[in-house]
Amino acid sequence: MIDTLKQAQSFDELITLLTPEVYQQLKTAVEIGKWHTGQPLSKEQRALCLQAVIAYEKNYVNEQDRSGYVPPKNTPCGDKDNDGEQVITVQ
Repeated sequence: MIDTLKQAQSFDELITLLTPEVYQQLKTAVEIGKWHTGQPLSKEQRALCLQAVIAYEKNYVNEQDRSGYVPPKNTPCGDKDNDGEQVITVQ
């Protein structure tokens, strides 16, 4: 698998070659800050892994199942009855 990934000519091509297992390993590495071997990720590695996870999810994961998904509200600013908070519109 590593040899196949090394042959990718672009980032987009690399994403299409990722398996669900590799995606999950990258996602876990970003979440805990370590590779599956226990070695810490550098800041650059974490940023690149996160970029790959986001790109993979955009192509292969349902929107509501993606990392960081927040369901849309009924209105852009929420409802007036939402937890008793008053919505203020700035003009």
